Amino acid sequence: MRSQRRADPGTARARMLRWLGTHAFFLMALAGGAYLRWTAVRGYPGVLWFTGDSYFYLGRALRPHPSPSKTLGYSFLLNLMEPLHSLTAVAVVQHLMGLAVAVMIYLLLRRAGLPGWAATLVTLPVLYDAYQIELEHLLMSEALFTFLIAAGVTLLLWRIRTGPPWWLALPAGLLLGYAVLVRSAGAPLIPVILVCLLLRRRGLRAAAAFGAAAAVPIVSYMAWFHSAHGGYGLTYSDGLYLWGRTAVFADCAKIRPPMHEDGLCLTPELKQQGYAPGHLIWRSEAPPRVIYESTVSPQANKVLRDFAIRAVLAQPGDYLRTVADGMGKAFSPERFPYPTAATEALYHFPSDPQIFPGGKSWGGGHSALLDAMTYGRTATPSRVVQPHADTMVAYQRNVYLPGPALGVIFVVGAAGTLLAPRLRRTVLLAWATAATLLVFPLASADFDYRYVLPATPFACLAAGLFLAALCAAVSRRRGSRDERRGDSDPATAP
Repeated sequence: MRSQRRADPGTARARMLRWLGTHAFFLMALAGGAYLRWTAVRGYPGVLWFTGDSYFYLGRALRPHPSPSKTLGYSFLLNLMEPLHSLTAVAVVQHLMGLAVAVMIYLLLRRAGLPGWAATLVTLPVLYDAYQIELEHLLMSEALFTFLIAAGVTLLLWRIRTGPPWWLALPAGLLLGYAVLVRSAGAPLIPVILVCLLLRRRGLRAAAAFGAAAAVPIVSYMAWFHSAHGGYGLTYSDGLYLWGRTAVFADCAKIRPPMHEDGLCLTPELKQQGYAPGHLIWRSEAPPRVIYESTVSPQANKVLRDFAIRAVLAQPGDYLRTVADGMGKAFSPERFPYPTAATEALYHFPSDPQIFPGGKSWGGGHSALLDAMTYGRTATPSRVVQPHADTMVAYQRNVYLPGPALGVIFVVGAAGTLLAPRLRRTVLLAWATAATLLVFPLASADFDYRYVLPATPFACLAAGLFLAALCAAVSRRRGSRDERRGDSDPATAP
């Protein structure tokens, strides 16, 4: 007699059919999202380019060296993929990351008890928002940034009701720590998540493991940064961005800065121009660029940060109004040409190939065009192929998550932090992640549409977890009511 029996083909087939039936709605939605991304890949072979930032990331991937202006976590990925010599491969990987974020949200919601059709609906903004798909196709850090945070949050929430054990918090910390290197705007997530973990019963070990693991990539990067620039940090640019955030309202008569900072206030003529902070900091006539040879030197960074903090303390109402104005743009039904019309246009699928700046260098003396040609082994790093490109252009005009809908999703998630039965702390971690990703860039730099999109998946997750908690509560009440009816029914009495 054989020691092992072969699996019954009929049983295996039945299990597969049951699995497909259970997840049919989501699998169809996932296939649709994958088809749209495949259309984008065919319409725009290679990647789309964001002026300046894309060139910087690619230049640092080819010539790794710590930069005083940006962290290089994304460039590390590009460097890892460089042997493939394929910009299309980069786009495909980023699209797969976008799909994976939707899969992680769906799995968490199913584990929380949400029905398949409802969990699928919650993932639709991630799968089908045209701006999400376009951002994944850009040679930019947001797709990797969002994926890393989603993977870390998934580990932290996998045990929906009890919270993570330390051995799940450990890899989550590594993922979130690396996300900070991809975009330094992720740094506030570390303390925010630590607080959420400590709020759980017996959450100290998980919080300690998470914090220690998150510190590993960050401290390692700071040591590398020190070896090149003589100081410990991630960048020397936070002062410039924070100066731009406050300069638009800063009044030196109220701030009374020390003499060496007095020249950082905008002149009346420059204020009248009404430049957005995200555009102002790059203007050659902006005071920091007039005063300092380099705006990302240690001394300039220290002075600019000090000026900005003085402005916030002297004019807290003006500062809060600028942050609130950015949130208003995020939730508005109107899409604004902000911080400039040219910048906002880069978030749309183009109808024509993009033009590279001639002769300009981003890190190491090589032109942006030469870097793109070298990395992708191609003479045409920007291509548009019809009719697929026109399909995506038309799709983007009609299918995206409107600002008011995003606002509703945030409100539902916020309600869950107070009202979700048995899942309050779980909802809090997801919603706090979304809120931090939305608010911190507004508070420290400026409003930008690409800063809003990474917050969307976690706002959807928080709202979905609240709905799962409500469904569970309704089910328990119905079961309790049916049980009471059964006990009182004479026909069921012995």
